Amino acid sequence: MTVESVKPAHPASPTGPEPIEPPLAPGAVPGLGHGGKLVRDPLGFLARLRDEGDVVRLRFGPKTVYAVTTPQLTGALALNPDFHVAGPLWESLEGLLGGEGVATANGPLHRRQRRTVQPAFRLDAIPAYGPVMEEEARDFAARMASGEPFDCTAESFRVAVRIAARCLLRGEYMDERAERLCAALATVFRGMYRRMVIPAGPLYRLPLPANRRFNRALADLHRLVDEIVAERRASGRRPDDLLTALLEAEDGNGAPIGEQEIHDQVVAFLTPGGETVGTTVMWLLQVLTEHPGHADAVCAEVESVVGDRPVTFADVHRLSHTNNVVVEAMRLRPVVWILARRAVAETDLGGYRIPAGADIMYSPYAIQRDPRSYERHLEFDPDRWLPERVRAVPKYAMRPFGVGNRKCPGDHFSMALLTLVTAAVARRWRLEQAPGSNATPRVGITLRPRRLLVRAVPR
Repeated sequence: MTVESVKPAHPASPTGPEPIEPPLAPGAVPGLGHGGKLVRDPLGFLARLRDEGDVVRLRFGPKTVYAVTTPQLTGALALNPDFHVAGPLWESLEGLLGGEGVATANGPLHRRQRRTVQPAFRLDAIPAYGPVMEEEARDFAARMASGEPFDCTAESFRVAVRIAARCLLRGEYMDERAERLCAALATVFRGMYRRMVIPAGPLYRLPLPANRRFNRALADLHRLVDEIVAERRASGRRPDDLLTALLEAEDGNGAPIGEQEIHDQVVAFLTPGGETVGTTVMWLLQVLTEHPGHADAVCAEVESVVGDRPVTFADVHRLSHTNNVVVEAMRLRPVVWILARRAVAETDLGGYRIPAGADIMYSPYAIQRDPRSYERHLEFDPDRWLPERVRAVPKYAMRPFGVGNRKCPGDHFSMALLTLVTAAVARRWRLEQAPGSNATPRVGITLRPRRLLVRAVPR
């Protein structure tokens, strides 16, 4: 399938076929709509929507939201400039990211911000991060040697944040700060998900214990970012990294960008980036635990490539099975399980009328597990990404880093990091699930294991 074969979204035209109203999903409850279903079983509810149509209307209280369920239309949605990043999900995220970061900006501001940050993620820039990634991956694997159950939540987030901070901010990121950041984000993301699916605004301003914990965690997160920026300014250092690019960036009028934008950009890369990459590491550890045959295959591939020496960044492009294990883990357990857009004009999307101002949502989790797109859709099968088989996967049925100008600029950076960590762990250890572990998904702003504890057995 080519890009041209995807039916684009376009403004509704009186001269063409009249777009129709999408069907209403069954099971709406008076007053609550579908909100209860989304809270009780969000993954199952969204996965079943394609049976109701390519575009489906949902009710959340008095509000109507449009759910897109096919790969082709999610691609059209992501590529059409008439759909902005907006809606309840992004409004919730603005409490964390602020309104001036590349993740939540739209239009000319977003384009200018991408130009500012893109040099840090050029293909020819990423090899310079290799030594940091290699060191952190080895240290991550070495921390499993204690014989005690390995807390995948804390340690996976720690390795992701340390790599991001040391590569993109060129500073030693102390363990104490990583622990503060991990604790703060765990509380913040739980609170943000509640605020997204249960719009009870005034209740969240009451001095209840959960609200106080949320506010303390959010404040600590922003203090931490301010410390990072202030330390760089005071040092006078200007290494070739993301933070220097931000401190030297100019707005559209040639003036330095504002302090709030610098702050929001650091938050956008350091914290959600750490959360998404760290959670993907958790799922990869769960995969190595649940599928020992694939873990053995990764180990064998690494040893065939590197022999007795440590695995390095330069080896990543030769670790094809390891890379496919990473991709298949992201397919079955996408960290970003729900995304949203807002129509800025009345639009025809796949023959359905989307009114101006409407919120649209889609679920990468549902798209990537759809039996219409994948044979044996629930089976963990890294070989489905081999060149001779990947052509059978519909376009846009697997886009873990996004599409078009919303595509994550750090996709190659993240894939290298994930491949190195997977290789370092699988080469050294066989993983077993430890007592007290619970790898079932916990749905929040991201999708992560509830509590993943593993024990590492030497190979």
